[in-house]
Amino acid sequence: MKTVMTLVAILSLGAAIAARAETREDTQNRLDNAALVLHQIMATPDNGIPEEVMAHAKCIAVVPHMIKGGFIFGAENGKGVATCRTAKGWSAPDFFAITGGSWGLQIGVEGVDVVMIFQNDKGMQRLEASNFKVGVDASAAAGPVGRNASASTDWNLNTQILTYSRAKGLFAGLTLSGANVRRDDDSMHAFYGRRVSTRMVLTGRVATPAGADSFINAVSGAKAQSVASGQ
Repeated sequence: MKTVMTLVAILSLGAAIAARAETREDTQNRLDNAALVLHQIMATPDNGIPEEVMAHAKCIAVVPHMIKGGFIFGAENGKGVATCRTAKGWSAPDFFAITGGSWGLQIGVEGVDVVMIFQNDKGMQRLEASNFKVGVDASAAAGPVGRNASASTDWNLNTQILTYSRAKGLFAGLTLSGANVRRDDDSMHAFYGRRVSTRMVLTGRVATPAGADSFINAVSGAKAQSVASGQ
């Protein structure tokens, strides 16, 4: 009973934090933390995202320290940032929230870093639409891990989104089936100071503010590192 009460209290606190209005400082922290996650993952290529996956990514989304908890059922609650490839490089950042649940016998609460790799145009279009359900509106699978993972499997040919998680230093594919990804209006307004659409941001029609440099440079560096390693 005590475990259940602790779980409820922690998840309630997470929901309360998520509900309060975002500030410019909050969005900057999220960008910097997302950049740090990518830097750390790419520093261990043998246990991270395969080079070929990064090299062909259409969009990359990171949720630093998403709260996961469960007692009979699981719950996810987090806020992330994404960017998509354009003709002029990587787009300005899009801010989103992710919520959802999955049945399973899991007990406890922990923070995990989540990375989503959008592999094709259909996956990118779902992200641009700014409200979709993983595994329902967009096909998803736990991503392969390791420098030399094969690209000849079905996940590369048919899956729109590859998902990963990192907890306590361990990096692995993650199943996010049923999680809802939607636009984070408060964060978008806090960062840009005006109303901009998700599609405009991700297609490169909105200039990238200087505050996004840490995240965009981390994405560019990760993809460039993968391309160079694969040559």
